[in-house]
Amino acid sequence: MRPESLGARGSEPASYTRSMSPGLVTGSLGAAARHVPGLKRIPVLKLLALAEVLLLARDHVMWLTPAERRRFLQLVRLGRGRRRNLSDVERLELATLIAKMEPRLFAGATVDKLSPLPLPRRLLYGPRQRR
Repeated sequence: MRPESLGARGSEPASYTRSMSPGLVTGSLGAAARHVPGLKRIPVLKLLALAEVLLLARDHVMWLTPAERRRFLQLVRLGRGRRRNLSDVERLELATLIAKMEPRLFAGATVDKLSPLPLPRRLLYGPRQRR
């Protein structure tokens, strides 16, 4: 090691050249990146944004009771992503469950979370109710 790259004590490298010791988090992230195909190519900020959206989605799904969540998944599987595959009663039931999760608030909260500027309240909660 050259003398100019040594720290004040002379035996250890300067602080900006020292490597960070592999801790639990950095080590496990590195191990996961090696085993999941394509994960190394996804920027970290996109992963953080995805995590934020997933947490918001989880919060909105948790507004349903466990029985409602099971029924919601049954209806989605039964319809295979298409409303026309469900009967009229099942469509109404699915629409009721979706309305209970408040999709407008979810979309607004997602945009608000990812936007650098605050959103107007009317985009989150809809137009103001007239009295």
